[in-house]
Amino acid sequence: MSRRLTAEFVGTAFLLAGIVGSGIMAERLAGGNVAVALLANTLATGGVLVAIILAFGLISGAHFNPAVTLADALQGGLKWTDVPAYIIAQLTGAVAGVALANVMFGEPIFFVSHHARHGLPILLGEFVATFGLLAVIWGCSRYRSNLTAFAVASYIVGAYWFTASTSFANPAVAIARSLSDTFAGIAPADVPAISSRSYWAHW
Repeated sequence: MSRRLTAEFVGTAFLLAGIVGSGIMAERLAGGNVAVALLANTLATGGVLVAIILAFGLISGAHFNPAVTLADALQGGLKWTDVPAYIIAQLTGAVAGVALANVMFGEPIFFVSHHARHGLPILLGEFVATFGLLAVIWGCSRYRSNLTAFAVASYIVGAYWFTASTSFANPAVAIARSLSDTFAGIAPADVPAISSRSYWAHW
């Protein structure tokens, strides 16, 4: 269990460091071109996802996402008694990853985001992003398990662009990104709505 929780913590930390860190780098180098910045952020996130799923998948299942953990428990793949520990590891790992990214780029360890992400289109986009992610995971785990890492990363790369929310699809990610007032940030006031749509999508 300790190995699995460590894998979830470290993997989620790398995921958030990748998302937030690449967002900061992209914004600094894109010269104000938001499309170029988003493309760079997207590709870096996809690359990190493939790597961490392949690295930690056989240890913990590479959830890195409370919604995925709940869905796995509902399907009988994870004991319900393990769910709280998994979610705590994911949340703390996500916060640690954001802190790491902020510090690497000379920002405060934590500083509250002012990037508003609210409204019905954003919430609908988040529901679609999470539901699609879970569908990809379920389908691949049953029929193409060796391709799960690539399928998940490909879906998230695409969902960055075809959803209005830019695909958080992960309550831990949403919470942690509120602690970085950078390109990938989200205002804390918008986190509950985004996170709730992610949870609802798995039902």
